[in-house]
Amino acid sequence: MAKERWTHSNTTVYNIGYHIIWCPKYRRKVLQSPVSDRLEILLREKADELGVVIETMEIMPDHLHLFVKAKPTASPHWIVQQLKAYTSRILRQEFEPLRTRLPSLWTRSYYVESCGHISEDVVKKYIEDQKRN
Repeated sequence: MAKERWTHSNTTVYNIGYHIIWCPKYRRKVLQSPVSDRLEILLREKADELGVVIETMEIMPDHLHLFVKAKPTASPHWIVQQLKAYTSRILRQEFEPLRTRLPSLWTRSYYVESCGHISEDVVKKYIEDQKRN
């Protein structure tokens, strides 16, 4: 059976996805096995706890990409903040080189883009067409 495109709550129907990218401090290539393996587990644990679904994840040595689906009440900033804080704390406890090589695991910055099933051009055209109807 095909996966439902929309998520339903009592009062809302939504389809909110975010493409999120962030890097380790100084873009150091520290996200290699076994750190990357543990990072993937931690991200999935925390996402489940937050009610966020990680659709796709790719961990590169010096950055990571996530495509997540979230509730309308969860802001992208809050999601990133929760994931980065949780993973940094635990990874730095478990992997001593992360404590000695970096003052903090993650940079303060990140990239986020909202993604949905319909493109930006289609939405703009739909809104413009509303005036004509």
